Amino acid sequence: MNFIEQIIEEDLQNGKNDSKVHTRFPPEPNGYLHIGHAKAICLNFGLAKKYNGKCNLRFDDTNPVKEDVEYVDSIREDIQWLGFQWDGEYFASDYFEQLYQWAEELIRKELAYVDDSTQEEISLQRGIPTKPGIESPYRNRGVEENLDVFRRMRAGEFPDGAKVLRAKIDMASPNMHMRDPIMYRILHAEHHRMGNKWCIYPMYDYAHGESDSIEGITHSICTLEFEVHRPLYNWFVEALEIRHPQQIEFARLNLSYTIMSKRKLTRLVQEKYVMAWDDPRMPTISGLRRRGYSPQSIRNFAETIGVAKRDNIIDVSLLEFCVREDLNKVARRTMAVLDPVKLVIDNYPDNQYEEIDAVNNPEDPEAGTRKISFGKEVWIERADFMEDPPEKFFRLTIGGEVRLKYAYIIRCESVVKDENGAIQEIHCQYLPETKSGGAESGRKVKATIHWLPVSDMKKAEVRLFDRLFNVPDPDEAEEGQTFLDHINPDSMQIVEGYIESSLNLDNKAPYYQFERTGYFCIDKDSTPEHLIFNKTVSLKQ
Repeated sequence: MNFIEQIIEEDLQNGKNDSKVHTRFPPEPNGYLHIGHAKAICLNFGLAKKYNGKCNLRFDDTNPVKEDVEYVDSIREDIQWLGFQWDGEYFASDYFEQLYQWAEELIRKELAYVDDSTQEEISLQRGIPTKPGIESPYRNRGVEENLDVFRRMRAGEFPDGAKVLRAKIDMASPNMHMRDPIMYRILHAEHHRMGNKWCIYPMYDYAHGESDSIEGITHSICTLEFEVHRPLYNWFVEALEIRHPQQIEFARLNLSYTIMSKRKLTRLVQEKYVMAWDDPRMPTISGLRRRGYSPQSIRNFAETIGVAKRDNIIDVSLLEFCVREDLNKVARRTMAVLDPVKLVIDNYPDNQYEEIDAVNNPEDPEAGTRKISFGKEVWIERADFMEDPPEKFFRLTIGGEVRLKYAYIIRCESVVKDENGAIQEIHCQYLPETKSGGAESGRKVKATIHWLPVSDMKKAEVRLFDRLFNVPDPDEAEEGQTFLDHINPDSMQIVEGYIESSLNLDNKAPYYQFERTGYFCIDKDSTPEHLIFNKTVSLKQ
């Protein structure tokens, strides 16, 4: 049981909140969700499910300059893909009128005032944590004047930045967030839902607690950076004498070889370091989905790392382990040759073919088998043959024997090279009595390699992805560097490989294991005429 569950269970035992649990996931629609958000989604929706409660989806759309319907749609899709469904969908903009009325109430209580100071002046007034701030010259404006100017702000009489509404709290507080924080700013910008109805917009710290209160949220679960904001969260709901949710903070997800900053992720997209927000190298949920991560693997990862009170960095290999564990159970097996060289079986009859049975998934007997055509010429991986092998190289070499998976044991006899010395063909003999499943199939060899028939295969573009950054902490840049200097130039390699002819868009499974290679999925840009596969993760770390 994690510490948040302990808090909730104690609340339930004490009959707090009428023994109900109501959480929410409140993203700002200014970008695509990433793996860190996935942890928060699993936590909020998971708690609601565990305690027979509810979980809302609320879009924190209080900044029209950065928000867009595209992001709203992508957030909905990501949450549902992860396997969750919200109980109510809301927007902070639903509450703009109520938030405005409450702001006027705080003015009447002499707990808020309109300030004509510039941003620079307000910053200087706040000072530093070890010294008290300086009160604004507008702090003691009268109630009627404040109401008049605030209403004129709403009416659009003033330009952007001319005035703000500030809460009147404590300019000597050691918590900088309590030094008369800004509640409203002027923004003449079109809102994705409200159009041009509003030209003043509430700040997050003002809108968040009140939105939680309106929706009846019992446990407002935030990441650790909002811990210093909690006194302000409490101050607003107490000053307004409205329902008081409980804010609880947990450590955000930090992942090695990854960045989580929306601003930096936006730079990667806008400056074309990646293809798009759903580039398979991105830590976005849409990127992980396109790369072939399963929803279950991400949920398993969130459960494995748990909920902590202190920030730490999780090794990305744990996420990769979780996807391997899940895909091993569900991925359809298939053979693919990504760097082909031709292997000719000299003693196999010309123009003869036989169907070889191959298992679709040894972890799932119900997945059945498939047929692969076997003949005189097959493709194998170039790396599975060495003419002059090092010690402990157990794959194919001249005079050596290996098993062709599901088929026969072969013995290498010779190679044919071109004028540059590159191997063109490998010539072998096969042992007819060693067919897999046959009476003599138990003969032992030290290696089994995969293959594809030259006469019956398909070409495919295969995108081999590696980590986007080549250092564990891309944010730790040396002087004069940025996170962009740590981008791995080999994070994507594109090869033309061969796949089993049975694989096509009409009967595709969501996830595939290219035997002996790794897990792959079909990319969204794939067509029947041009198949594209993305590498999800290798078979081993």
